[in-house]
Amino acid sequence: MMLIKKMLANKGVKLITPETITIDSDVKPESFAPGTVIHPGCRLRGERLSIGQECVIGAEAPATLDNCQLGERVRLAGGYFEKSTFLNDFKAGSSTHVRPGCLFEEGSSIAHCVGVKQTLFLPWVTAGSQINLCDCLVAGGISRTNHSEIGSSYVHFNFTPYQDKATPSMIGDIPRGVLLNQPSIFLGGQGGMVGPSSIAFGTVIPAGQIWRGDHCKPNQIVLRKSVNYNVSLPFDAERYKGIGRVISSNLRYIGNLVALDQWYRVVRSCFMLDDPWQQRCFNGARQRLREMFTERLKQMNRLALNIEKSLALPCGNPFRDEHREFLKRWESGREQLEALTNSAETIAIQEKVQAIVATLRADKGKGYIAAIQGLAPEPAEDLTAWLDSYVQTVMSVLDDS
Repeated sequence: MMLIKKMLANKGVKLITPETITIDSDVKPESFAPGTVIHPGCRLRGERLSIGQECVIGAEAPATLDNCQLGERVRLAGGYFEKSTFLNDFKAGSSTHVRPGCLFEEGSSIAHCVGVKQTLFLPWVTAGSQINLCDCLVAGGISRTNHSEIGSSYVHFNFTPYQDKATPSMIGDIPRGVLLNQPSIFLGGQGGMVGPSSIAFGTVIPAGQIWRGDHCKPNQIVLRKSVNYNVSLPFDAERYKGIGRVISSNLRYIGNLVALDQWYRVVRSCFMLDDPWQQRCFNGARQRLREMFTERLKQMNRLALNIEKSLALPCGNPFRDEHREFLKRWESGREQLEALTNSAETIAIQEKVQAIVATLRADKGKGYIAAIQGLAPEPAEDLTAWLDSYVQTVMSVLDDS
């Protein structure tokens, strides 16, 4: 351990009170960039750990990093961070708990006492304090000062009384969100969302709301009455009701993950492969997307098993035909989805998209965000249509299987 610390110090990594910092033997010193500051009490683990230039770790409280990838100027004030990827200028407050499978893009942030897993923020998305946000994709906004916001004390409810987590929610989407030109979304604090939900760009949900269902019309402020009457009805947690919206929500989410992976493969690669730390973030981001994809299939398999058990219960279920149709199609549909992601590196790219990417590559000196936001409306729309084609392909797998 002392040898690793000495090597890091020689590289220009500043270890504050190094005798209090624990660095596991599998950590690679070459994965640390000069200018990084690591404060007392931090623990660093994993052969895939990579920390870019001018990052600050543990400035407010000890931080544990386990196989994470950090871009430039990332600030992790304190907490636990495992198998997640943080692009340039991400910030996290202290007492943060980042579990595996998270990807936070440029300029996004979470404040203190935030718990996340399997969560994806596009650039500038900001979450307040004391939040639990798992199994979510969040987009929207055009700058650090005009960003999608999740207010403090917000919860995404991702576990159902039926004992499943087929509940991912999309706040914005990938085909439009990656162009960094969409209206921001506001989810007011002291509120929550019951997954799965889909929320359009420009939506404002005021503070104090527990949101259920979808809102697909953009640029609206929406407010729903809370339940104001007593309910006492029989409930069987093993007997499922209608699942149509749940299935379509999960497929849409998976389609967006596939689309973002192709965006990284084709577009992001122009900007992230020339620098070793950025390349590790690129590889980490795609690994995170594969993990999110795998998690969604796992939860769909769990749902299918529960549906099968529900169908076996005595007494008729008015939704049995829908349930049987899903089970009939799911195995083949799952195989199609796995084949799609397994062929990710060989999917043919339209000539029109290749031409746009060539233009972006020529402009890469501007940096990723400036180059994307500098696209004219027509090529931006072409890129959206290209990404949306992946979403539509995934959405149709159960129809075509």
